[in-house]
Amino acid sequence: MRALVAGLVLVVAACATPEPGGNAPSKAPVPQGLKIDEIAGGFEHAWDIGFLPDGSMLVTERPARMKLVKNGKVTPVDVDLSDVQVRGEGGLMGMVVHPDGRRFTACYNTAKDVRLVTFRLDGTKATKVKDLLTGMPSNPSGRHSGCRPTLAPDGTMFVATGDIAQGRNPQDRTSLGGKVLRIDPETGEGAKDNPFASSANANERRIYTYGHRNVQGVVFRPNTDQVFSSEHGPDVDDEVNLLKAGANYGWDPSKGGTQGGYDEDVPMTDLQRFPDAVPAVWSSGSPTEAICQAAFWQGKLAITALKGSKLMLFTLDDAGKVQNVSIPEQLNDKYGRLRAARTGPDGALYITTSNGTNDKLLKLTGAG
Repeated sequence: MRALVAGLVLVVAACATPEPGGNAPSKAPVPQGLKIDEIAGGFEHAWDIGFLPDGSMLVTERPARMKLVKNGKVTPVDVDLSDVQVRGEGGLMGMVVHPDGRRFTACYNTAKDVRLVTFRLDGTKATKVKDLLTGMPSNPSGRHSGCRPTLAPDGTMFVATGDIAQGRNPQDRTSLGGKVLRIDPETGEGAKDNPFASSANANERRIYTYGHRNVQGVVFRPNTDQVFSSEHGPDVDDEVNLLKAGANYGWDPSKGGTQGGYDEDVPMTDLQRFPDAVPAVWSSGSPTEAICQAAFWQGKLAITALKGSKLMLFTLDDAGKVQNVSIPEQLNDKYGRLRAARTGPDGALYITTSNGTNDKLLKLTGAG
């Protein structure tokens, strides 16, 4: 890890990456500069960031811990997380602060499931309010547990989920695994105008999109109705998807229930099995980057990468098609694995590292 970078304006290099199908995009513009500040350190697999009215930030850590960060000072949150099961990729994961600035909803594995739990924060103490949504499937190993809640401009809560490496989940609309959900943040029920709102099955009523593998982030493009997700592929084809209500994104490792286990040789978007499936707006091809959380920052779609150890900045046209991808050199394999990405009230981009020891909370300002 590099030492504290404070007040230093860095020149950012950029490079282009292939579009799906191997077509080269136009050359990425070189950003003018970037300022990176290390706000705090000492975290362990910092998973998500929430912004509070007093200017402090709430950070979740996968090993079932929460921290408050203000003016560089890190304070543990007093909260009972004894029911969190920390194993492999699972544990305490995504989190979103409610508009009242006092409640937040976190997502974590238990011995039975992955669930959304709402807490109330008073100072440095958080108290459980209720289980907002239980019964999301969980793999005992923690695999593909990824769960990322975020609030939509219309007040609903979108929740990105993993398929827990079980082949039938992505195409099973009675399962909450391998989906993007859209729920009421107060009740946990499906939003009333969801695409399957008339279904007799409560889980299906919660679904916004399905046919996903392991969604790591959902973000709303400012001043539009566009919603994007970032998703892990197997050994190829991480995806950025433009989400359309009710759409299938084509991941089916069970091959219609005919294949036992979890066949990861199937396409990420299987257009032969599902001609109406929605292709990705960007795919990594090979190798994968293990892209993670997404945020809009300075007009670009910013996505962190775990395996790729970089930040990727996507320039989109008005329709949401990727025009080019730039990679700031100072975040290209310099801080290790990058996970969280949230745009703060101050317009800065906040990201976390996820190396497992002395992880950092970084603040990015300047040209993107």
